[in-house]
Amino acid sequence: MPRYALPHRTLAADSDSDSNSDSDSDSARTLPVTLGGQFKRHLPRYVAGMLMLATFQFALNRIDWKSKEAIDSVFGGAPDQVTRPALLILALSIVAFVARVASRWFVFNAGRDAEYELRTLLLHRLHRLGTAFYRTMSAGEIMSRSTGDLQQVRLLLGFGVLNVINVLFAFASALQVMIRISGRLTLVAFVMLPFMVLVTRSFSRSMFRMTRTNQESLGALSDVLQTNLAGVRIVRSFALEKRERSRFDKANAAYRDAGLALARLRGLMGPMVGTASSLGVLAFFWYGASLLQREPSEGGITRGAFFAFWLAYGRMTWPMVALGFAISIVQRGRAGYERLKQIFDAVPEVTDGSLPQPAVVRGSIAVHGLSFAYGSAPVLDDVSFEVPTGTSMAIVGRTGSGKSTLALLLARLLPTPSGTVFIDGSDVCDLPLVAVREAIGYAQQDAFLFSTTVLRNIGFCLDDPESDAAVARIREAAREAQVLEEALGLPEQFDTVVGERGVQLSGGQKQRIALARALVREPPVLVLDDPLSAVDAKTESAILDAIERQAQSRTVLLITHRVAAASRCDQILVLDEGRVLEKGTHLELVAAGGLYAAFAAEQSLKSDLEAVDVDGAEASTPGLPVEVEA
Repeated sequence: MPRYALPHRTLAADSDSDSNSDSDSDSARTLPVTLGGQFKRHLPRYVAGMLMLATFQFALNRIDWKSKEAIDSVFGGAPDQVTRPALLILALSIVAFVARVASRWFVFNAGRDAEYELRTLLLHRLHRLGTAFYRTMSAGEIMSRSTGDLQQVRLLLGFGVLNVINVLFAFASALQVMIRISGRLTLVAFVMLPFMVLVTRSFSRSMFRMTRTNQESLGALSDVLQTNLAGVRIVRSFALEKRERSRFDKANAAYRDAGLALARLRGLMGPMVGTASSLGVLAFFWYGASLLQREPSEGGITRGAFFAFWLAYGRMTWPMVALGFAISIVQRGRAGYERLKQIFDAVPEVTDGSLPQPAVVRGSIAVHGLSFAYGSAPVLDDVSFEVPTGTSMAIVGRTGSGKSTLALLLARLLPTPSGTVFIDGSDVCDLPLVAVREAIGYAQQDAFLFSTTVLRNIGFCLDDPESDAAVARIREAAREAQVLEEALGLPEQFDTVVGERGVQLSGGQKQRIALARALVREPPVLVLDDPLSAVDAKTESAILDAIERQAQSRTVLLITHRVAAASRCDQILVLDEGRVLEKGTHLELVAAGGLYAAFAAEQSLKSDLEAVDVDGAEASTPGLPVEVEA
């Protein structure tokens, strides 16, 4: 899969992002992540849409007057004068049709483009946010916001904007006809207007609150479903299907209840607004009929005026009835945007530095006085070491000694303290993030695989992983990681889909595919977080040979708990409770008799015991003589 880059039409919404943070950032512009900002960005289309709506309503206004003229000619004894207004009505109808279609083309496309840009900015923001954010918002919740909530924002910026503007123009266009025909009849027809305003205002507030509750319920439901899909093997292995179905039923019921409450509110709003509008129509016919019975000189109206008034009132009545639906769209869009805003407003823990991207990275690593804590819990305390270019260092320690945290800080996947980690003498906090992360190839212990093929997982960093040159690199990296033969033994070989998070593969296979993914990048610095924890001794030896070959052309930091692996590195750093306890070569540390020597003795004894168990098992194989002590 190609490395992520923002499309040419968009740019990050981060004001703190450096021009080096994306490959095409020099030519892109910062986009406003507000509803008003998106409206202003697409203002030319909205203005064009408004002009088309104004043209549409003006054409209908003229049709009203020409209808009055035609009917008055018929009943006024001059039917021969009907042809001209009738032809004008036909021409105006064609203009109205074209303007109506054009208005939707401009406004709806503006809403679609705004959705496209906001979705891209959302992904860019999610790429920049750190672990603190993802501890507070689940993947299911994020998916709900990036789909359902973003769709509501698109409807607001498209359908909602169009209908609100159309209501205003329709009201002005119809009111001009109605007032000129009869001001008193207009007041009578608007007898229910104050009630409609109060009703829509009251419903608007409740609609916003219930819409937000409904979308939050959808987010919770998506979270339960996503975790069950990702952990389906765990659910089955613990026989917890019934409990998980109960969790899903509870979240599903909450979403159903929230949706029904919103539907009841929307269902109640339409009839109430429609009833008020119908009472206005009734008042119009009652009083309009009385005006028809009078002569125009006595304050009455003609048949043509009555018909034109009715056309204008009908044009205004429907938008007023539809105003309730438009308000629903607006409030749902506002609620959706409020939920998206929590992501847009989240502050990244790790930001770009001010230095330009270096032309060449040699790969020397220096750490000086590095301390780090998760909240109030210290993890690393005054850690210092140096790894020259083209050498290797093993980082060894007990579980919880801070080894994996150190690896994350080196790659700036956590907020690295300023002035503590240096690449080629430059503080990593002063460098662009893309420069640091391109320089450091990181393979984590808990290997994550994408739900795609083995080929695309290993070649994730390549622009075209299916090209001949890329496939050759991928096969070589798989060979170095000792996973080539197993990949070729899969049903579709390298084209086998590994499933969600690599669920179709074993832990060792996933770990070695992740290692191959790091190797295929050929970075100046290679950080391997315990890549041997799920492999057997024979595979471990072959992988260590490959790591030694890698160390000849790049800097390698190997985090491991195995002394056999650490002994092959140029230097060894021993961490204990976040502090550097020992530092030196394998022979020096064994001779020192400290913690590393204890690890070596313990693992040597364990290997001897395993060898004895194997020999004993072979000796007791059926068909072979077994000596038994008397």
